[in-house]
Amino acid sequence: MKKSTAAILLVIILAVMGALAYPTYLIVRDTLNTPGEGNSIKLGLDLAGGVSIKYQATGDKEPSSEDMADTIYKLQQRVDQYSTEALVYQEGNDRINIEIPGVSDANEILEELGKPGSLYFIKETGSDGQPNYSFNGMGYDLERTIEELEEDGSIVCSGTDVISAEAGSINENGQREYVVNLTFNDQGTKAFADATTEAFNNGESIGIYYDDAFVSVPRVNEPITGGQCQISGQSDYDEAKILASTIRIGGLKVELEELSSSVVGAQLGSKAIQTSFVAAGIGILAIFVFMIAVYWIQGVAASLALIVYTEIIVCLLNGFSITLTLPGIAGIILSIGMAVDANVIIFARIREEIAEGKTVDASMKQGYSKALSAIIDGNITTLIAAAILGIRGTGTVKGFAVTLALGIIVSLFTALLITRLIMNVFYGIGVKNEKFYGRAKVRKAVDITGKRVIFFVISIVLVLSGPAFMIRNSSSIGHILNFSQEFLGGTSSTVDLKKNYTVEQLENEVVPVVEKITGDSNVNTSNVAGTTQVVIKTRTLSLSEREEFETAMEENFEVAPEDIQMETISSTISSEMQRDAILASIIALLCMLVYIWFRFKDVRFGAASVIALLHDALVVVACYAFTQISVGGTFIACVLTIIGYSINATIVIFDRIRENLRVMSKSSLEEVVNTSISQTLSRSVFTSLTTFITVFVLYLLGVSSIRDFALPLMVGVICGTYSSVFLAGNLWYIFRKFMGKKAEEPVNAENNSADNANKKNSKKKKK
Repeated sequence: MKKSTAAILLVIILAVMGALAYPTYLIVRDTLNTPGEGNSIKLGLDLAGGVSIKYQATGDKEPSSEDMADTIYKLQQRVDQYSTEALVYQEGNDRINIEIPGVSDANEILEELGKPGSLYFIKETGSDGQPNYSFNGMGYDLERTIEELEEDGSIVCSGTDVISAEAGSINENGQREYVVNLTFNDQGTKAFADATTEAFNNGESIGIYYDDAFVSVPRVNEPITGGQCQISGQSDYDEAKILASTIRIGGLKVELEELSSSVVGAQLGSKAIQTSFVAAGIGILAIFVFMIAVYWIQGVAASLALIVYTEIIVCLLNGFSITLTLPGIAGIILSIGMAVDANVIIFARIREEIAEGKTVDASMKQGYSKALSAIIDGNITTLIAAAILGIRGTGTVKGFAVTLALGIIVSLFTALLITRLIMNVFYGIGVKNEKFYGRAKVRKAVDITGKRVIFFVISIVLVLSGPAFMIRNSSSIGHILNFSQEFLGGTSSTVDLKKNYTVEQLENEVVPVVEKITGDSNVNTSNVAGTTQVVIKTRTLSLSEREEFETAMEENFEVAPEDIQMETISSTISSEMQRDAILASIIALLCMLVYIWFRFKDVRFGAASVIALLHDALVVVACYAFTQISVGGTFIACVLTIIGYSINATIVIFDRIRENLRVMSKSSLEEVVNTSISQTLSRSVFTSLTTFITVFVLYLLGVSSIRDFALPLMVGVICGTYSSVFLAGNLWYIFRKFMGKKAEEPVNAENNSADNANKKNSKKKKK
């Protein structure tokens, strides 16, 4: 690259950074000062508040707990379209609360969400041959009551028989047509097959009736026997989306009516937002200092690329209206760590090439080439997990997955393209001396495999400490972990304080009073916009604690008992959401195993990786058990963050083992593993340090709930590094030793034998 060309490129890069800096500044400014307005990032209930809607189950009898649970689960899936951090939970025996963060117009949400009610699929004609509905010139009118239709057998099935309803489009004769795709359960499949066969033979339609009106009356073009059908004829995608939404909401097992809607304030307050941004800024600055001090000119390139990464992430969060909460912040922290990690891998490779006597230019090309497989494998493995968690998970899990996936994609772009471009520019303008890039020092391999028993014992002790602490907790606090109301449910108290309190005032004045009664730090408060009411959520209060609560409110805030309303609420993380999170994690681990098996051509690499990940997750759980930190939605995000972080570090080591299996053909397996771990040790330490710095600053500056989140995250970062360095390689060595060739044999003995045979054959041909 010519010096003039390099100089022009440098100016362009700095100009692009400057162009991105201004919108980034506006977004950060508005997010800190006026959340929900201007250019601000969409924040979750914990950071900015949102809309709260309360529904009451209707009917003559009280709905069963199973029907309520099913309804809550379906509503959770329904409101995910507004925010992945939306919450749906039960209040009392027959009420359901919905909290949607990042929005402020309750009426608009109610209109879009629709009125949950009964939905029916109705035959065009009854058993007597008379029409069940007729066209009036504007729409369709029902000719009989629902009760009469049920007695006649004219109702094919109801909304509860619909598993899914999704809007889509197809190309029909070269033209785009908008449709709604329906999937029925077993009962609905059979009923729909019989009804559509009859309707097709008679040239009739089947009407979809919801909330006292027909929402669609599609004609049956063929018998539908497979449980899946398509409703065509929508004028555009929005119309198809509304119809699909109506069918979904009409498929609830419990019919609901709206009781109230309100706008609730933030649960953590502006201080939490400010400290999160400040912590991120300080953490990134600390990473800049560290990278430049260790890697010199390469560190400068990485720092500039990290600035671009930060600008792009902030703009994308705003542009795609992604709701940001504490779990989302965890995903971004992880992706920052992976962005730095990719650079560290590349820089270490470049230094190794320089140490072998190659020029800086050749070393840069070779360094990127050799580092590429580890970077791609590590990021794709984590991206697979994020995709599965996003598809299968709900609520907190999905929010974490979205920000993690976004961060990974951007980090790959900045590490592989932006950093490389900046380094080429620096080289092109004359920074060519190897002293600016560094030279890898030859270090003696550390005997990791020889001390594997010690490491295994340490890990077993750490993992088993979890159950021990859980037994202690079970007797002291009644649960194996300090589960928050998100898992166990609790008491929601609406208190009219007669004057407006800011979130900070609630945290400093009201929360301590409540904590003295509950003995639990997990007290959640939020304002009801436009009123002087405050919602206080705690663990379930006993009768005596309720009385003590009322007395404390009266003594400290002059609140009369009649201005306090208390309701028992269900967990916001329902059993179905817990099941989905666990199932998604298991599927993600299995997919990681398969991918690593495919890429490394050895299932033992995958097995060792998954065991190391399980070890990290169990140690983090042990940390929660030991510290008795409240276990809520952020717990899931924390464990998933560590899994994603750890797998990336393990992949780097396994990639080096795979390479050395070819290079060190005459070495023993122990030498290969020890050398590979030693060669990547500085990378493992440096990457962990940069990630740890960011989380540690978050811990120092954050409010109590953020510190409770950051502490186990720090433990997980340390644990993930430990397992990658001291466990993963040793586990693979054990598997290779007992499930393959003997460890003492040259690792590529079979390749040497094949080479010798080829040489003999070659000699014979020459003769």
